[in-house]
Amino acid sequence: MFTLIWGGIMDNDYIQADIIGKSAKVKEICRLIGIIAKTKSTVLIQGESGTGKEVVANAIYKHSLRNNRSFIKVNCAALSESLLESELFGHVKGSYTGALSDRKGRFELANKGTILLDEIGNMPLAGQAKLLRVLQEEEIVPVGSSKTIKVDVRVIATTNVVLKDAVQKGNFREDLYYRLTVITNFLPPLRERKEDIAPLIENFIQLNNREMDAMVRGVSDEAMELLIKYDWPGNIRELKNVIENAMIIGSRDKIYPETLLPHIRECQQTNSNDIIGNIHVDKNILAKDLNLRNQLLLYEKILILNALDRANWVKSRTAKLLGIDRRNLGYFMRKHHIMVPLEQQSPQEV
Repeated sequence: MFTLIWGGIMDNDYIQADIIGKSAKVKEICRLIGIIAKTKSTVLIQGESGTGKEVVANAIYKHSLRNNRSFIKVNCAALSESLLESELFGHVKGSYTGALSDRKGRFELANKGTILLDEIGNMPLAGQAKLLRVLQEEEIVPVGSSKTIKVDVRVIATTNVVLKDAVQKGNFREDLYYRLTVITNFLPPLRERKEDIAPLIENFIQLNNREMDAMVRGVSDEAMELLIKYDWPGNIRELKNVIENAMIIGSRDKIYPETLLPHIRECQQTNSNDIIGNIHVDKNILAKDLNLRNQLLLYEKILILNALDRANWVKSRTAKLLGIDRRNLGYFMRKHHIMVPLEQQSPQEV
């Protein structure tokens, strides 16, 4: 379990959140969580991919008055428009082909509890209209039914999309935007709170030591300097992957510069690099400690993980980003032992 690290004795304004850091911004986030958690209000958590939006949502639920009730999570980006209504509101037997029995939707399952609508910025406009009605009326109608069901659900929504901009572009309903922004929490990117990098790394090393049965004791000063300099476009998630990779390759007492990925080692020379998505790809790709084949395999895995993250782990969208067939994506995921995280799984892939 992660813990809040910032020093001093906590007072009643702060809560023990599942957040690592010692910066003023982390302290303020935890103070806000302590205030928000005790309300029933709808919460919108905005931030770049990998900043820990779901961690904050979990902390709000954990410290809320509904923490003994259901906490239902929905990955909105992984549901097509045809599946969305049935998943959220349920359906009755015979309402469409394949509906062999009645099924409760996520809102009914979350009744008296909390629902997390992850990546709500990617929800289709038709689904947004139906969600707005639920938030306004606190009732749902299952697909194929004329029966109205009252629900009492606290809604927490997360998004890496700037919803205000999406509203201006016509990609997100303005009325839903204002309904969601009762309480808004913006999570800062890691590049804006670099003092949190060291405690985050310490935590990841401890977790990986237990999982790998390793004995890594820390990071060398030279490696830490590189890790601090890097801008972390993938935020905390990218940092976690980099530390895990360094521990697998290094197998020594500490993490040294030569065990870091090339784009981290050469981050100060980005003017001579090509940039693909969120990854800096060095022209001087060869490293002293790895042969070309190993380097190519590492870059291949990084590019696939980056595309999966950008596509919110929706395989059809990921394959399109990579310019490959979806079946080939499955091959590459098996090749690199990439598993879909539990929080990104859905009853049916898009």
